[in-house]
Amino acid sequence: MAGIGKTAPEFEDLLPVMAEKLGGEGLMRELSNGFKMLMDKDKGVITVESLKRNAAMLGLQDLRHDELVSMVKEGDTDGDGALNEMEF
Repeated sequence: MAGIGKTAPEFEDLLPVMAEKLGGEGLMRELSNGFKMLMDKDKGVITVESLKRNAAMLGLQDLRHDELVSMVKEGDTDGDGALNEMEF
């Protein structure tokens, strides 16, 4: 049966394919658009709350709060509890 035992590819796995298809500039533009789609418009960063509000656009509406927190923490290199565009 097709698909059994397969997991969804990770973002890191898709990045080279996206870069090849879009080119470096196109990839950066798409990442920037993704950031803007998910960010809190007032704060200019992605927060757990803004990610939760916009999760359905990414098919992530079923993620639990602790999973969303974990996603933000993973990229939050400066420890401010949010993702700026460079961390994203």
